[in-house]
Amino acid sequence: MTEKRDLVILGGGLVGMTLALAAARHGIASHVVDKAKPEDLTAEGVDGRASAISTASWNLLTNIGLKDRLDPLGCPISAIAVTDGMKPGRIDFKPEPGEGTLGRMYANRDIRLALFDAARAEPLINWASGVEPVERERGEHGVAVTLSDGRVLEGRLLIGAEGRQSPTRKEAGLSSATWDYSHRAFVTAITHEQPHEGVAWEIFFPAGPLALLPLLDLPDGRHRSAVVWTVAEKDARGITALSDAVFLGEIASRMEEVFGGVELAAPRMSWPLSFHHAGRIVEHRLALIGDAAHGMHPIAGQGLNLGLRDVGALVEVLAEGMRLGLEPGDAQVLARYERWRSLDNTAVMATTDAIVRLFGVPGRVPSLIRRIGMAGVQRSGWLKRFFMDEARGMSGDLPALLRS
Repeated sequence: MTEKRDLVILGGGLVGMTLALAAARHGIASHVVDKAKPEDLTAEGVDGRASAISTASWNLLTNIGLKDRLDPLGCPISAIAVTDGMKPGRIDFKPEPGEGTLGRMYANRDIRLALFDAARAEPLINWASGVEPVERERGEHGVAVTLSDGRVLEGRLLIGAEGRQSPTRKEAGLSSATWDYSHRAFVTAITHEQPHEGVAWEIFFPAGPLALLPLLDLPDGRHRSAVVWTVAEKDARGITALSDAVFLGEIASRMEEVFGGVELAAPRMSWPLSFHHAGRIVEHRLALIGDAAHGMHPIAGQGLNLGLRDVGALVEVLAEGMRLGLEPGDAQVLARYERWRSLDNTAVMATTDAIVRLFGVPGRVPSLIRRIGMAGVQRSGWLKRFFMDEARGMSGDLPALLRS
């Protein structure tokens, strides 16, 4: 038996560990449990993905003490270009001079390393890695989690942060709206002749989009971008079997030499894509965050940012409730968290799904209609401003940790 803490967080990934650190900044102590060992999660080549960190999410990471560690590792996103198959009628989202960037691109590995180093130095975080929960109990006066090594961790509130297949969500009977997109995302990185100039490209095709996301140049000066290529699941096996040279040729043909000649700069990985959205994200002494609560298509790069907004809202309601004498598992506290996150989560999920379906309609006429609409957005100052604020994550009722 170990000491009783405020939170027992099941899942020590990007969102779960950010929650532990953010909570600690408010004096809230936690147990963090993850079945993976940190050295395995941060080994070279284990996770080749990169994430777009919005302005609001960067504020959160700054406010929990990670600015100095992460600042030199991120590549600013100075603009976003959206196009339907590289045809005329694209949208260019670019802030006015002095308005800052639209976000930053980070390798997931770099974020993990920063989070894990900070967690090791934080006395309010008790980190149990390489073990799994075998029993979860949510009683009237607290929660208890029995681990596979026999330890029992006690707390006042259980947090489900294990990702899309969250066993905690399933055990609690919190159902989700779920569907399969029949898409698979291939993830890698490329080097290229021409500089990206901080521009993120989203090139839409009926079978799925190709995203080119700016990364920092390599030490030898080569320009570099992350690639997320979405294809139909029925074609995925054939694409997996392609040689690196042919695979690269397929990407290059879709880019139409935007960056000149290209070369692969990272291993190829792939993941199936699906949608799930939990109708409720709290239960008795339980709250869900991140992908345990909602999982979306990566088309808009908002998955991690949505999870970090969960973190900011949950920490704020917990801290305010505890100042009023309420414990973390109090039903009033959890109800406020659910109300706060419900509208934002639903709106982002619905918008992302609509974009996937809109650009997935094949044919010349649908493409023409889309491009006419995109040209209209390009000419509309207020619409572009709205979409840029959404990309930055700076719209709506933001938690204090994400505001500045």
